[in-house]
Amino acid sequence: MSTSTMSGASEKTGVAGRTGASERAGVSSGAPEMSVVTAFAGMRRVVETVFRAGCPDCRTDFELRASALMLAIGASSRTTFYSFTCPECGAAVRKPAGERIVELLTVGGVRTLRLHSAG
Repeated sequence: MSTSTMSGASEKTGVAGRTGASERAGVSSGAPEMSVVTAFAGMRRVVETVFRAGCPDCRTDFELRASALMLAIGASSRTTFYSFTCPECGAAVRKPAGERIVELLTVGGVRTLRLHSAG
């Protein structure tokens, strides 16, 4: 199970599969291409990403599955946030989400809501 943290300095990501610079530039490694079917043959289930979080009300630190979080992406940094319910005290928690947090949550499979301004 991969673990990601949502605090700035101590980010640990279980994100794998980044494309190297030579692959982005179109340089072939010489290996034959693998189909998606072949790559995932035999895979039985996907392990859900777990995120470390904390409650500002009861000061408890805990782990949450991606399904327990919700990411809202607004038109500005003020309207982009993630939210969850504290499993200890039941408080509804809403925290700002910068670019890195948005990336981690999105890659980790967190439900995303895109907010649109009325205009």
